[in-house]
Amino acid sequence: MDRVKEDELILVDLFDREIGTGPKLRVHRENRLHRAFSVFILHEDRMLIQRRAFDKYHSGGLWANACCSHPRAGEELRTAVKRRLQEELGICTDTEEIFDFVYFQQYEGLSEYEYDHVFVGDYDGSLQVNTDEIHEVRWVPMEELMEDLLVSPEKYCAWFRIAFPKVAAWWKKKQEAKGLQA
Repeated sequence: MDRVKEDELILVDLFDREIGTGPKLRVHRENRLHRAFSVFILHEDRMLIQRRAFDKYHSGGLWANACCSHPRAGEELRTAVKRRLQEELGICTDTEEIFDFVYFQQYEGLSEYEYDHVFVGDYDGSLQVNTDEIHEVRWVPMEELMEDLLVSPEKYCAWFRIAFPKVAAWWKKKQEAKGLQA
């Protein structure tokens, strides 16, 4: 796949229907709604979070979920999720989509206007962190992360502040269901 095709994002409407494609940088400069995904990796009561590389084109040095990106033009969403987990963290794990949302965040000279599909997965193996993408990673207990987000939201990326509370609610329900089964 050539580099130009790789950087083509999928433009969508507010119902996630594909309406075209566009180069990544232009899409972000022109505030175009496009398809994206965020992957949250959990194991037991901990979540894997990453601190984005400081030289990222936006949100450098902020904390986020394990992996987030965009499917390429012509690429299925689940295929893109598997690809980026491997590229960013060196992992392969099953994921499931639990919700989606649309958000807009303005940055200097560009924006994130995304139809974001949120996936979760369970993983507890080794990581091969791509330092071009990620400055550092941490496994954080869910309760600690919930508290820190309330106390210091400015340390976290815009989409994480929106998605994490919903992921945490999903996780709590799953934990309660496990307790009922025990």
